[in-house]
Amino acid sequence: MQTIILGGGCFWCTESVFQSVKGVQKVTSGYMGGEDANLANYKDVCSGTTGHIEVVRVDFDDTIVPLEVVLDIFFATHDPTTRDRQGNDIGSQYRSVVFYTDEETQKPTIDRTINKLRDMGLDIVTEVHPVHEFHVAEDYHQDYFNKNPTQGYCQAVIPPKLGKLRKEFKQYMAK
Repeated sequence: MQTIILGGGCFWCTESVFQSVKGVQKVTSGYMGGEDANLANYKDVCSGTTGHIEVVRVDFDDTIVPLEVVLDIFFATHDPTTRDRQGNDIGSQYRSVVFYTDEETQKPTIDRTINKLRDMGLDIVTEVHPVHEFHVAEDYHQDYFNKNPTQGYCQAVIPPKLGKLRKEFKQYMAK
């Protein structure tokens, strides 16, 4: 079992993607990166002034879905070439970031994946850091799309990501 923390814009979107991946045991929306734990809440993080990032903690069975595939899915389902922005979500809280939990095994894989994308001509701006304190987001953010499937933002943003997942990573779809 491995854990990696990923920030690729709104955590509702990233959560929905990884909830659909075979071998992913749990996805938890949360915040990481800020200095003041008291500001790790949706209202303050949305201000863009706390230093926190909307992220998801992905716990996965690497015998079913290897880290390389987790990273490929992550990079395929968000734009790692835009700084502090994913679509209409603008601000440092939406930046592309990977927090690794094991420097010896995960960091080289992350670096290889990013270098592969750069070799393809992509200007990757994704940040890579060792894990910091993870703050679980408020309960209403957990499993958000499954609980709110008709919410307008989700309807506009999440289905295309799931479609891409289905098309490019069919063998790793949980359902």
